[in-house]
Amino acid sequence: MPRKLSKGNNVVSSPTTSTFVNVSSHSHVGNGSGSGGEGSVLSDGLPLPRLIVFDLDYTLWPFWVDTHVSPPIRAVPSSTHTTTAVDKVGDTYSFYGDVPSILHVLPRAGVRIGIASRTHAPDLAREMLKLLHIVPSSHPSVEDRSSEGKKKEKTPGRRRALDVFDGGLEIYPGSKIRHLEALAKKNGVAFEEILFFDDESRNRDVETLGVTMCLVRDGISWAEVERGIREWRARRGIRQQ
Repeated sequence: MPRKLSKGNNVVSSPTTSTFVNVSSHSHVGNGSGSGGEGSVLSDGLPLPRLIVFDLDYTLWPFWVDTHVSPPIRAVPSSTHTTTAVDKVGDTYSFYGDVPSILHVLPRAGVRIGIASRTHAPDLAREMLKLLHIVPSSHPSVEDRSSEGKKKEKTPGRRRALDVFDGGLEIYPGSKIRHLEALAKKNGVAFEEILFFDDESRNRDVETLGVTMCLVRDGISWAEVERGIREWRARRGIRQQ
């Protein structure tokens, strides 16, 4: 996973002293194949958030889509739980390792999922979500409580990531408060029923609404999902094992 680059350092400050920082790996592909333990908080019978919202950059994927990616982009088939995208200079991009499983399993547990991103390249972000696909992962410990699961006996096949966010997409520059207000209204849920994952501490201001925010530093994983749900429950006074 490439280290984060400061957007302010992506320019050459003078002919003699450059502060330009390159991504030497040329790969923005999330590592790890899953942390294990998926679904422990999803199948313990305790309440779950009605809506879980994710940031994009350095939360679902290990790059800034408006900084690292050089369009146009195209899909590269992969044997893992996603596809990989490649940009015009040959750099590759994908989700963090646990993300495809998380995005598949949460809706099956009856939780809506959404996106709140302030990227300055919303069209490119949506294009990336069209190219990266989610392949269903078996998860016998989680009963399928989604409306789709009730209608279909067979597990749906590969889907575009863009299509799995039944809670909606708020992808545009601006305050995360505005994003969360729009998502709450769209889904008809109280702010207290929302769990939000983001990698920037400045976005904790959404908690003034009543949203529970979980700060992630190295991308979302099953361990982070469990930590976030436990924090959400604790704030609501729900006793846990």
